[in-house]
Amino acid sequence: MKKAEVKTAEVREEFLKFFESKKHTRVASSSLLPQNDPTLLFSNAGMNQFKDLFLGNETRDYVRATTAQKCLRISGKHNDLENVGVTARHHTFFEMMGNFSFGDYFKKEAIDFAYEFVKDVIKLDLDRLWITIFDDDDEAGELWKKAGVPADRILKCGAEDNFWSMGDTGPCGPCSELHYYVGDSPKNQSEAEFRKDDGTYLEFWNLVFMQFNRSADGKMNPLPSPSVDTGMGLERMVSILNNFTSNYDTDTLRGVISICEDLTGNKYDGSDFTVRNLKEDKAYAKDVAMRVIADHSRSISFLIADGVVPSGAGRGYVLRRLIRRAVRHARVLDFKDEFLAETCSGVIKLLSAAYPQLKEQSELIIRIVSAEESKFNETIDAGLTLLSKEIKDMSAGDVLPGATAFLLHDTYGFPLDLTEDVLKAEQLTVNQEEFDTAMTAQKTRSRDDRKNQKIEFVSHDLANAPTEFLGYSQTTAEATLLKFFPAEDGSYALQFDSTPFYAESGGQVGDSGIVKLKNCKLKVIDTQKAQGKFFIHQAEIIEGELSDSDLNKAATLTVDSDSRLEIRRHHSATHLLHSALRKFLGDHVKQAGSRVDSNSLRFDYSHFDSVTDEQLAKISAWVNQEIRNNYHANTEIMDVEAAKKRGATALFGEKYGDEVRVVELGPNSMELCGGIHVDATGEIGLLVINSETSIATGTRRIECSVSKGVEAQINNLLSQQKKLAQLLKSNPKDITTKIEKLITQQKSLEKELETARAQAASSNAGDLLSDPYTSAAGIKVITSIVDQTDNSTLKGMVDELRVKLGSGVVVLASPQADKSSIIIAGATKDLKGQVHAGKILGEAVKDFGGRGGGRPDFAQAGGVSADQASEMLDKFKSLID
Repeated sequence: MKKAEVKTAEVREEFLKFFESKKHTRVASSSLLPQNDPTLLFSNAGMNQFKDLFLGNETRDYVRATTAQKCLRISGKHNDLENVGVTARHHTFFEMMGNFSFGDYFKKEAIDFAYEFVKDVIKLDLDRLWITIFDDDDEAGELWKKAGVPADRILKCGAEDNFWSMGDTGPCGPCSELHYYVGDSPKNQSEAEFRKDDGTYLEFWNLVFMQFNRSADGKMNPLPSPSVDTGMGLERMVSILNNFTSNYDTDTLRGVISICEDLTGNKYDGSDFTVRNLKEDKAYAKDVAMRVIADHSRSISFLIADGVVPSGAGRGYVLRRLIRRAVRHARVLDFKDEFLAETCSGVIKLLSAAYPQLKEQSELIIRIVSAEESKFNETIDAGLTLLSKEIKDMSAGDVLPGATAFLLHDTYGFPLDLTEDVLKAEQLTVNQEEFDTAMTAQKTRSRDDRKNQKIEFVSHDLANAPTEFLGYSQTTAEATLLKFFPAEDGSYALQFDSTPFYAESGGQVGDSGIVKLKNCKLKVIDTQKAQGKFFIHQAEIIEGELSDSDLNKAATLTVDSDSRLEIRRHHSATHLLHSALRKFLGDHVKQAGSRVDSNSLRFDYSHFDSVTDEQLAKISAWVNQEIRNNYHANTEIMDVEAAKKRGATALFGEKYGDEVRVVELGPNSMELCGGIHVDATGEIGLLVINSETSIATGTRRIECSVSKGVEAQINNLLSQQKKLAQLLKSNPKDITTKIEKLITQQKSLEKELETARAQAASSNAGDLLSDPYTSAAGIKVITSIVDQTDNSTLKGMVDELRVKLGSGVVVLASPQADKSSIIIAGATKDLKGQVHAGKILGEAVKDFGGRGGGRPDFAQAGGVSADQASEMLDKFKSLID
């Protein structure tokens, strides 16, 4: 085993300390879930959290920063999943060290800092150092030479390698990369060898010089404040300092691999990363499996710590894929027991000093991985068995039908990439087009008809001015109609310069109400946001006609105040409910979705245990006490960091800028929220919990009503109670006692009926035994249609007849109320090998539209009409012959 002399924590701290000494502010890693950036599923680079600084949309109290940023690359163009475990350097999760200048220093300082760090702090062998620059960036080349790098070690490369851009337009600029020769023959270093790009020259640090703003026509305009963005791969740097050929030998990854060794009894080699045939080289395949598990365990732990729970879509689906992929690779190690709790515990131990949220969320991490792994273990072996059968007769290069891959996905929970993993080891591929067709067909089948639920506005040519929202203080306002668009269902989408109508956001539904124009009156049935800043009103005409003459004219917008009031009450109740769940179930509870309308509230949250009636009672009582306390609602706009320091909780689906709206409902509820709330908690009235259920592994849903909704429920219950009392001829207070007595009487009567049926069956048995049919093989057969009886009684009759018959076969059919038949067949034990009741009965009912089967000595069937039962019994006897 290779031992890391230089630890990851040491290198991380040396980097951050060095740049702090250069007047950089140490900034904590942002979450893996990017804030205010819909273009990213996960943070994949150190600069993500500073994007608005680079764009000039934000300013902070520092112009230099340094970070150790946790990153995940598993989607989009930065997708390293295929290479994880196969190459020495690719990971889904990794740490990116960075130093940044926001219009402060530029190329000279960035280059000098980088060279000083590698030369004087971590003391790299400079004879192995190579630098690349962009073809046209002679300035950077001269600066590297002045810093001390020989000219023949500074190489020019094209835009593909050494020019960075944020997108097709926007900030961009040349970059300079630092490479390190990791080969065995330093004397053989040369430019020609470097340009072979065979892995012996390892890039470990990229310095990006943002100096241009590229316009849509491709023109490169100089930025007024050029900036610097750098990224150093921490795992790569640690492997270089330890002379490792692989990142997997570094302490934070090798430590998890060691857990795999201890659990499975396999030994990790890891000395050779020459890609080999996974099917033929079992030792290599096991090395790859342990590397995948180590990598995925880190990603899984950090994702859960940052609030992701397994689900069927988005980030939750990525987490589920990683968990299932790790479990599949455990099968390569011939290991079927649960293991992720152990490997993730290892990650927590190794990295929580740098990332305390791992330790804070350790209980939740272990709960989630244990539950998800246990769930997948129920189906993985069946899926692998099916896949093995399918590929048994396939040859290298063959293609697995897409329908089979979809069956594995749909029935056994195999993501496509997991199936592709298995196929890759066999040198096979999957028919992606067929899989996509099957997936599309399923989505089409399951998709709800949303035609009348929401209008899609993004395709419309909207007016440029963002809508001014007036609804926090007004329910009626004058506004100017800027645009309108007809929809297929006859409604219209209306855009105004301002509005008192709340657009659906943060779980709160959009407002409804009335719009009055000079020649037209419309009913607003929904309000939505387009592109995050335009409020669009879906409306139906009540009177008059809407025409171009109404554009740029004044309109009166009036929100349905009754509906708005009930929405406010339910929304504020949601905040109190969230606080109660965290109080009584634990701080790990996080919102996973919500919907608030005028009639009810629905709140989804992360929690891995069932919620007891006692806990629900405490939650309900606490919320209602907060309501009765009649706390004044306090709303304040403040700096996002100040809000977080005060303990404000972020709500699901909200996007936050520098300034946020903080809603306080008493001393126990403070959340960032753009929604509309009551003025005091007493307005909510009363909260009633209607249901609490599990909707997915680790995710639960609670549904409640308040105010008028509760009043309607109470009135309905009282009405039902009155009707029941009348039916039972009882005092309403005594209904429960009366019902309990009736249930007891019913059970007694059912028992008496069962006894009577058994006695009748016993008396009929004598008649049936008197004249059994004897087959050509000498086997006695009793067949009969008996009066309507239940399945249990019919089984009892067959058993009794078998015993009294001694040797033979009994088949009884009983017609049911729906005109079908229950059929039971039984054979005595001595006929084993001669008679298989299950197969014979299955064959007998097949021609009559029935289905059945069972064991050699006992079987049952159904689906045969009562009219055909006699003919079916004759068919059974003929099959005995």
